Amino acid sequence: MVEFFVFTFLTLGIYALVVLSKISSEINLVASRRDGKHTMHFLLIYFIFSWLTLGIAPIVWIHRLCSRMGNELVARNIPYSFGAGSFWGWNVLGSLIFVGPFVFYHKFFKAMNYINADYNEKHA
Repeated sequence: MVEFFVFTFLTLGIYALVVLSKISSEINLVASRRDGKHTMHFLLIYFIFSWLTLGIAPIVWIHRLCSRMGNELVARNIPYSFGAGSFWGWNVLGSLIFVGPFVFYHKFFKAMNYINADYNEKHA
């Protein structure tokens, strides 16, 4: 999580775009067979729909991604609490106490790592 913020700062935001793009591809790989959904690629959201919707599309995208990740954790019986509420609570409201986004991205990456580890264990 620390490297995410440091590299994002050093690369003027490019690192965050790469990481979120990779996560949008990974969640489609590990979850689509089970839930039948498809998460739109983050770069498409960021470069096309973000300005068309005045910044609302990325918020909806991350909400839906977090919800999907939470559903995947439950479906895989992984005992970790994460979902759309984590986004709204930690990233949005938690930004009022400054540390909220840091906590959110820590939980976000940890949840994705748990999902990927379970996928690799069962499909490798």
